[in-house]
Amino acid sequence: MTLNIIRSFFSQGKPIISTDPRSEAAGQDLLGQDDAEALAHDSELRQSTVSIGLHGERLDRALSQLAPEFSRSYLQQLVEAGWAQVNGKVLTKQSHKVKVGDALQLELQPTPQSQAFKPEAMDLDVVYQDAHLMVINKPAGLVVHPAPGNWSSTLLNGLLALDPKISEVPRAGIVHRLDKDTSGLMVVARSRLAMDALVQAIAARTVSRQYLAAGHKPWSGAATVTVQAPIGRDPRNRLRMAVVDLLKSPGKTAQTDFIFLGNAVDTCLVRCVLHTGRTHQIRVHMASIGHPLVADTVYGGSTSDAMTRQALHAFRLAFVHPMTGEPLAFEAAVPPDFQALLDARGLRYNESGP
Repeated sequence: MTLNIIRSFFSQGKPIISTDPRSEAAGQDLLGQDDAEALAHDSELRQSTVSIGLHGERLDRALSQLAPEFSRSYLQQLVEAGWAQVNGKVLTKQSHKVKVGDALQLELQPTPQSQAFKPEAMDLDVVYQDAHLMVINKPAGLVVHPAPGNWSSTLLNGLLALDPKISEVPRAGIVHRLDKDTSGLMVVARSRLAMDALVQAIAARTVSRQYLAAGHKPWSGAATVTVQAPIGRDPRNRLRMAVVDLLKSPGKTAQTDFIFLGNAVDTCLVRCVLHTGRTHQIRVHMASIGHPLVADTVYGGSTSDAMTRQALHAFRLAFVHPMTGEPLAFEAAVPPDFQALLDARGLRYNESGP
């Protein structure tokens, strides 16, 4: 196949190809047509002539030779959106049969993945900042890192807009995560040295992370309970995590301390201390001891008038500064929805307490 590729590279001289284009789900959409037109300067034009070996083949298959690094579903969407031409004519039928000598033209449009690491201005609550790191009080509803279904409007995008220097640090300095619907404190590195040190500190379990959680049913038994139960993908539902038997299912060891703070008629308030950082760890461990979080419908909780997201807030964060050696400790008051839940149930916690 005679191949002549014309590339128009903008956006810091990089192509618009995603980092893992073949991972795109078959039904995943491109950026909308209006968005694509607004980002036309990021498009990439490719041209070729159909060889005899492709004579009579479908248009989408011929285009896969022109852009082999992209999934067929992505190319089919481009055709349907009008970004492909044959002999200067726009064709939107992917089943069109090409002929030897036909001139193909394809204008690649930004994928969601390729747009993921772009700055987006947002109002972030910066609790602390110096030359090496910052501490953010993340609101509930904000995704931390781009992923399928959330390629934009994440904390990472906000950090890139807030601090352009952070683009030089892997993952924009994010060293640990909170679930989308969990609020609270996160530390973010502003330099590679700080990031490496913070990652090591988290692995060594010298970063203290404490949460407030409201669970269903009154607490009974010991005031402090330590749950040591491995966590892995739920064998019955791959979208959830679960306590697993490591002899039967893959998973990782996990430990959480729960300290009882107060009871209401149908609710308990506990302080949670993480010793490991597994996905959904507190949510899974609370459910495993019969106290699923209020409004955590994934793990057996029920919503309330005051709370429509899981009642979990990362309220304390403490660590030794990776560069100066200074001990740092931060606390974030519960957000309005969590406070409304506590008020409705007659629960409160002592902010200066243990």
